[in-house]
Amino acid sequence: MPDLNRKSPESLQDRLDQVQELLSRQRLVEDLVHKQEGPQQELVEHLVHQQNLVKLQRKLDELHPADVAYILESLPLSERLAVWQLVKVERDGEILLEVSDAVRETLIADMDSDEILAAANTLDADELADLAPDLPRDVVRELMDTLDAQQRDRLKSALSYDDDQVGALMDFDMITIRDDVSLEVVSRYLRRFDALPDHTDKLFVVDTDGLLKGVLPIKKLLVGSPDDVVVDVMVEDPVVFDPQDDAGEAAQAFERYDLVSAPVVDARGRLCGRLTIDEMVDYIREESEAEVLSAAGLREEEDIFASVWKSVRNRWAWLALNLCTALIASRVIGLFEHSIEQLVALAALMPIVAGIGGNSGNQTITMIVRGVATGQVQVAHGKRLLRKEASVALINGFFWGAVLAGIAMVLYGSLPLAVVLMSAMTLNMLLAACMGVFIPLIRLRLGGDPALGSSVLITAITDSGGFFIFLGLATIFLL
Repeated sequence: MPDLNRKSPESLQDRLDQVQELLSRQRLVEDLVHKQEGPQQELVEHLVHQQNLVKLQRKLDELHPADVAYILESLPLSERLAVWQLVKVERDGEILLEVSDAVRETLIADMDSDEILAAANTLDADELADLAPDLPRDVVRELMDTLDAQQRDRLKSALSYDDDQVGALMDFDMITIRDDVSLEVVSRYLRRFDALPDHTDKLFVVDTDGLLKGVLPIKKLLVGSPDDVVVDVMVEDPVVFDPQDDAGEAAQAFERYDLVSAPVVDARGRLCGRLTIDEMVDYIREESEAEVLSAAGLREEEDIFASVWKSVRNRWAWLALNLCTALIASRVIGLFEHSIEQLVALAALMPIVAGIGGNSGNQTITMIVRGVATGQVQVAHGKRLLRKEASVALINGFFWGAVLAGIAMVLYGSLPLAVVLMSAMTLNMLLAACMGVFIPLIRLRLGGDPALGSSVLITAITDSGGFFIFLGLATIFLL
């Protein structure tokens, strides 16, 4: 029977609340000490301050680097930097890798060159490659000088690839073996290590030139006979990747084949490194977040506690475009001022047509962008997708247009108005479906990000189009 009194594990929110409580308590005690007067005030204040700092530092030491990163991301800038100063130097590098790019920038800006170098020296070459783009150039040069030849070559190799290529994500921490030894020899060899690299589910079998010949799954090593030779039990055709392969396709392969790790080989078949599931999960999460931001017209990830000016710079471009499209929509309405004056019901109904069309367009564009991201949708699929989405839009348009027409009949008692409203609803949803297919595929064809500003563009088109269609039909048939 389970112990119902056992304390459940702390959630991230619990840990954040505890840190915030310690910070709040520190500010409260300092305020009280400041209000007291006396010769011992400064000494008391110093002792209280140190006592609270020790408690806070002890709490941070207990937390996993990823949990500390979450806490730092959740604190306003001043509190974030205060907590960051309490993190032990040997943990700085791990935490910098875990925080978001925007928050990492604020933390690095608070560190001097020596602190940055000390943090970087605790990391492997593949981890340094993730961190290097955010470091000052002079610090990167100094860091290169501190590395041995192998680490320097690995770092240069990782930095030579684009962020969306496998080479930028591969890990160099792996175990290689020969194919002419027994499993007993491999087991003795592994026992020489203090610990295996994280996510080691297979060993990589190479020849004397470093060419990959296969992989030996750990499970075969555990259940196989000690006298078996590696060449007889290894997998000769594992899933492999080239350093220049697209990281998104690699992530899909990890999901499709349930991979934990996979070898990365160059054009000659030489083992360069490996991909691991943790890198793939991080990549998928980052791509998903970037897609959401792009759809809203944000140029980059934004620190929620960033300065006002930085947030303004990140958001102004698409707001400017949105203003232009809103002006166009207002001019469309202006073309039909006379019609609206004669039939006031038009003013009450036209936002419904535009709003439903915008929602329908966002549904279509979200499906297409997701299909592009997963590799299921290509430019060549445009005609088929257009026919399908147009059919969906016509059915939804007729159905919901009829519902809205019925409501209009009840409110205004006009059959012609109801028919015009249903027609406008159907046509605007058809327009939304077409644009929902065209916008991401055109951007894909031009080599751009299909998600960038998609919701802004589709809303602008369905607003202006909906107003024009509804008011135009009303002017022709009702006035």
